[in-house]
Amino acid sequence: MQRLFGNKAAPQAATEPRRQRIDLGPQIPHYPIYAIGDVHGRIDLLQHAESLVAGDLIANGQAGLVILLGDYIDRGKNSADVMNYLCAPSSYGLQRYIVCGNHDDAFLQFLDDPARHMNWLDFGGRQTLLSYGIDADYMLTRGKKGIDDLKRALADTIPAQHVELLKNMVGYVRIGSYVFVHAGLRPGVALEEQDDRDLLWIREPFLSRGPELPFLVVHGHTVYERPETGPNRIGIDTGAVNSNRLTVLKLEDGKGFILS
Repeated sequence: MQRLFGNKAAPQAATEPRRQRIDLGPQIPHYPIYAIGDVHGRIDLLQHAESLVAGDLIANGQAGLVILLGDYIDRGKNSADVMNYLCAPSSYGLQRYIVCGNHDDAFLQFLDDPARHMNWLDFGGRQTLLSYGIDADYMLTRGKKGIDDLKRALADTIPAQHVELLKNMVGYVRIGSYVFVHAGLRPGVALEEQDDRDLLWIREPFLSRGPELPFLVVHGHTVYERPETGPNRIGIDTGAVNSNRLTVLKLEDGKGFILS
């Protein structure tokens, strides 16, 4: 695919057990596929993005598939609302696949063991907890008692369906020669052998080399002012939380179009 539009070291993360990977078969479907970039708590932009997809499908009299590329929480003010939105069926009747982002995985780890994963709070987690009505900074001024209070608040406040959503987010979705993933792939490593850490966190060498596999990879994670193409890859994280732009990429008949 031709260029459509105009590096940081990857932190480490551990995700066990390995997340489910979705393979929808070797053929690219005749219907359009829509990929939505990193949301980061912007429920307003997510709702608008899905309305654009629904309008495009209605205008063309088609069915379609939506793949969300991760990082639904952190940094923005409305992470809890985004999680509620994704837990419910699409109000537009859209078929969704929800890919896991590194921020989503970090939230799940924090819920499992807050004391061990306090660095998530500096990673955008404070805003996420505030969206649930939890002031972590206030609680943590009380030392060990504050950590115990925080654990209780998490257990009492975070809905079980949100936790299940975090657990069930997938590592990637493959459709024909397309792979939809949050961060990218380790170049030259067979798709089925890819490590979750890379799927969620990788930048280099993926950004400069691409997957070095016979796939076009659509990803988020690395912010660009506009959607960016590289070797067999398209990055569509346009920094929604600060730019007010949540990118929707439509793939149809081997061509890419931006809806927003």
